[in-house]
This record gives sequence, structure tokens and C-alpha cells, in this order.
Amino acid sequence: MARGAAFLGSEQAILAGAMSWVSERHLVAAMSNAGIFGVIACGAMTPELLDAEIEGTKALTAKPFGVNLITMHPDLDALIDICAKHQVGHVVLAGGLPPGGAIEKIKASGAKVICFAPALALAKKLIRSGVDALVIEGMEAGGHIGPVSTSVLAQEMLPTIAEQLPVFVAGGIGRGEAIAGYLEMGAAGVQLGTRFVCATECIAHPNFKKAFIRASARDAVASVQIDPRLPVIPVRALKNSSSELFTAKQREVAQLLDEGKVEMLEAQLQIERYWAGALRRAVIDGDVENGSVMAGQSVGMVTKEEPLADIVATLTGEAAIALDRRAA
Repeated sequence: MARGAAFLGSEQAILAGAMSWVSERHLVAAMSNAGIFGVIACGAMTPELLDAEIEGTKALTAKPFGVNLITMHPDLDALIDICAKHQVGHVVLAGGLPPGGAIEKIKASGAKVICFAPALALAKKLIRSGVDALVIEGMEAGGHIGPVSTSVLAQEMLPTIAEQLPVFVAGGIGRGEAIAGYLEMGAAGVQLGTRFVCATECIAHPNFKKAFIRASARDAVASVQIDPRLPVIPVRALKNSSSELFTAKQREVAQLLDEGKVEMLEAQLQIERYWAGALRRAVIDGDVENGSVMAGQSVGMVTKEEPLADIVATLTGEAAIALDRRAA
């Protein structure tokens, strides 16, 4: 993990997946204090809210942490300015290709830029654009997902791009043996999210955590796109009534598109705002039946609530034993 750890400035090259409403100051600070790299999930925050969240995180840890920004956020430029104001060292851009000038603006502040690449062609394009690191995330992950599994993406992409820049592998990772495997394949580190939701430091509602502990891998399912004209990125979450609510929301937005009442970008923003609200209902309010319980398929390996430091120690211990066994 030396290369990834040096890039992040953390003890372990474990990058925290940014989860809206979950990855806030308390969990992010606990992650960085435990030796991994915490990342604030900006999500739909206003610049003022992000400003306060970064300030709050800095009050809880002196270790480095990053900020995840959604590329389609209407205030993206202002959010980048907030990160620069606080001298955030790493900015993760999620939700599609960054708009023109975003990468350059972030790098001009001295920060490193990390982007998601769900395909090799996109990875090469992002490398040419000047990104400093990539995350290749498979469909097993929670939240917004692509169409290809983590193991296939890793086999296809790592041999081609891992020597050019640090690459973090994400999606479906729940044990240290898997971390060891991807490191051996050339990854500089990994990204995990689902595994950390049931940390005692996580502010998620007890109902949300109980849903994770009770779930098996097959309970984490991907949402269905009902209208091909509305490019909705699938979301993986635990099965509940919110799936039907999302179908209804898609129909509502598609009708607005038909009637010319909204442009495509606004339609996509409405979908994103829907997810932000549905996720809040589950994470903060504890409504795990009507809210969105976003989770990756590694949720089946989440079996109890425990301190974050213990989760990290377990993962790194398993990885070390696996690597030692293979070396022997």
C-alpha cells in the first residue's frame, strides 16, 4: 500500500467511499484518525454547508481528508472555491465527466484530483485531462453504479493504467483478502464505503445500521431505468418500498421532459435531488422502508456495530496475512 498511502498522506491506502448524509464530519474524522483516508460527501450541500462541514472536520482531526463533489452540482465552481479556501488536499469528482476547467481549477489550488473511471476509454481520457488518481468501481458497489463487475474492470484496466498513476479499486470489497488480491494486481489501494456504515462513530440512525446488519448480499439490488430517454444511472440499495417510489419519480420527470417543461440537465438534477431526500429519510430519520438504504453487495459481510479502528485493524490484518501467505 506504500504508493497509495504516500499519495493520500494516510497510514493505509484505504480511501473512504463518500456516502451522502453518512460521510459527515464525525465519521470522516474518525476514519482519518484511524489511519485511513476519510472523504466528506458534499452531495447536494450548498457552499455554506460544505464550508461548515470542512471546518467541523478540521476541528476533529489533524490528519488529511478529502472532499467528494458531484460534477453536475449547479454550484460546482463555488464548492471548489470552498475546498481551496480550506486547502483541502484531495478532491474527488463523481457523477460523470468533469465539466471544462474543473480539473484545472482544483489543481491550481494545489489539491490532487481523483476521478471515477467505469471504462478503460474513459480512464485514458481522464489521464489525458490531468487527473492525479483514478477509482475504478464495479457494479457491486452501493449508490450510483456502472454496468461491469469490479473483478472484470480490475483485470481489464489495471495492467494498462496502474503504472501511469495511482488506481484505487472499489465495489464489493468487504475483507482484507480481497484488498490483498487487488494490490497484487497493481492497485495502489482500495475504496470502501458499505463496510464502514456500522462503525460506532457513524451518525446513521440505528434502524439504518440494523438494516445493514440483517441484510445479505442478494438484498442489495440495482434500481431499474424505465425510460431510455432519461439517462438515469442505476443505484444499488437494499430492497424496500422506495424502489416503487423511484419508478413513480422517473415517470413524473419523463412526463415533464415530454411536455417540454424541463431541460435534460434539470431532469437529471431532479433525480439526484430525489435520491438525496430519499437517502436522508433512511440515514437520518430511520425510515428504512420508504427511504433509500444505499448499500453495496458487501453488506452481507457487515455483521455488527463496532469501533472504526477495529474495522480497519481487521481489514488490514486480513490483508497482511493474505500477502504473507502468498509470499511464503
